[in-house]
Amino acid sequence: MMCSLGLEDLFLQMNRGVTRMTESTIVRHLFSAAVGLMTLCCLEFCTAAEGIRPNILWITSEDNGPELGCYGDEFADTPNIDALAAKGLRYNNCWSNAPVCAPARTTIISGIFPTSLGGQHMRSQVRLPSVSKLYPQYFREMGYYCTNNSKEDYNLEQPENLWDESSNKAHWRKRQAGQPFFAVFNFTISHESKLRTRPHRAIHDASLVNVPPYHPDAPEVRQDWAQYYDRVTEMDLEVGQILRDLKQDGLEEDTIVFYYGDHGSGMPRGKRWLYQSGLRVPMIVHVPEKFQSLVEGQYAAGAASDRLVSFVDLMPTTLSLAGMRPPAYLQGKAFLGAYATPDPEYIYGFRDRMDERYDMSRAVRDQDFMYIRNFYPQRPQGAFLSYMFQTPTTRVWKQMFDEGKLDAAQSVFWLPKSSEELYDLHADPFQINNLATSTEHSETLSRFRDACKDWMLRVHDVGFLPEGEMLTRSSGRSPYELGHDSSAYSVEAMYEIADLATRPKEGDLPELLKRKLDADSAIRYWVVNGLLIRAMRGLDVDAAVQNARGMISDPSPYVRSIACETAARFGSEIDRAVAIKSLLRLADPRSENTFVAMTAMNSLDWCSPTQAEVGNALAGIPPRDNSIPSRYSSYIPNLIERITSIAQ
Repeated sequence: MMCSLGLEDLFLQMNRGVTRMTESTIVRHLFSAAVGLMTLCCLEFCTAAEGIRPNILWITSEDNGPELGCYGDEFADTPNIDALAAKGLRYNNCWSNAPVCAPARTTIISGIFPTSLGGQHMRSQVRLPSVSKLYPQYFREMGYYCTNNSKEDYNLEQPENLWDESSNKAHWRKRQAGQPFFAVFNFTISHESKLRTRPHRAIHDASLVNVPPYHPDAPEVRQDWAQYYDRVTEMDLEVGQILRDLKQDGLEEDTIVFYYGDHGSGMPRGKRWLYQSGLRVPMIVHVPEKFQSLVEGQYAAGAASDRLVSFVDLMPTTLSLAGMRPPAYLQGKAFLGAYATPDPEYIYGFRDRMDERYDMSRAVRDQDFMYIRNFYPQRPQGAFLSYMFQTPTTRVWKQMFDEGKLDAAQSVFWLPKSSEELYDLHADPFQINNLATSTEHSETLSRFRDACKDWMLRVHDVGFLPEGEMLTRSSGRSPYELGHDSSAYSVEAMYEIADLATRPKEGDLPELLKRKLDADSAIRYWVVNGLLIRAMRGLDVDAAVQNARGMISDPSPYVRSIACETAARFGSEIDRAVAIKSLLRLADPRSENTFVAMTAMNSLDWCSPTQAEVGNALAGIPPRDNSIPSRYSSYIPNLIERITSIAQ
């Protein structure tokens, strides 16, 4: 609030020698300014008294979906989370956007889809665009004391002083008196690694586990599932303790509490996969009585909401609850607070490189259906992943597949993917029956295909670029800025060629080959992937191999890798010999870079090379080139171990 003439203005005029003001005028202005000052102070006091910013507490747990009592799971034992849900609002349809930790956390802290940032690959590291900030930066600017206890794991170059404290000692108790806080507590006891740790004190009876239909009913599977529930119970105790700390400190009525899991369970086909088992997470919000005015019409204690929400919405939602209008560049929508938005029609998910394995899939769901678009349909869901195969369920599942002991629903995990998947979420809660080829659902499929495309274009998805090429092209700026520069990256053109390449139809090879000599190497990359997919599906195999043979000398090492794989797997013995030698040369990060080496080794693995073909070519290869961060150091060693083991 501003007066027409304040005290400072009046005294400035007097000091500047304003002599024409009469005594009555001076008195009148003094009185007016005084009244204005008192009004301003009163208004500021009232605003502070009525609009005190809430504390915000995020309690997160790792690798667990909504296998909780409050979500109707009768096998679960989670009294503390259930009690929070009984007085809070439970969201039934929350997605983590990514089914694995680092990309999911990148989504949360940025409010931007990592497919737009270029941070979608598991444990990668990209530059943050200049247009954006991370949510602790906004909250610290608003005067909040921001702590993280304790995991970070973002796929972004982290700005300095992001948190007031980020460690296993971080706590709201270290803030200044009266200072609002934003505190994150992350519990790891439910992590994938914990459900396979032996020996273990059992809480749940493995014989009573409801084994999902996509898993075989084997003792190892039952044991892993039972131990998963045990770890969730242990995690619930930790959640209860932090809630008791809040109450003990007299802060329960001053704090809005969020509880959520960071993605689906650590069981195979949960974590890392774009099904409900990987993306759907619990989300519970408790807003105390004193802040009910912030969520009027949006919240009811002890209720459940069917609104579609996801992690990209968390940053705008918490900013909205703190009274700040979310910046326009954010890609999520607030679901609570002064700036809450109408319910969305869709939410979205993504899957790209998982550790050492390259992949690219996108997912969309509404209230009734879920759609998955697989841009690498040549790869199975269950591609060998070193970390995942430490879980007993994974090993026995694969063994039973190799022995022909699985039914169709259990086998599909180990087979090349369909280009598209469509599921009725009500009739098929485990996503077993793919409706993508159902004529009855053709209109639904078309609607979701368009929704997925619209989203990818809207966020300028940079996933169409090979990871290394994305980083090379964005040198000197962020991948986000590259993606939004239409002169350097046409997402429309990329989508068009990727769609043509990976959703093949009989007789469409000539159309694909029109782009074989395109000046853009990423366009050629999708062309050669299209050749591999057609060869695998028995579509124009001879023509696919012939054209792949001609692309083995392509200037792009990413194109060469896929061309070599196609020639080695489906060409002549001479083709194979030439291609394997080329892939072995590309597999050394010192000759190109780490990302080329990983691409080549992935292709080499699918060629199932013999010991005679590999020889000692992989001996002495370093884990990465020195130009990239250590986050990437395990991937090449994992691939070398895999290739040498199958070549024995």
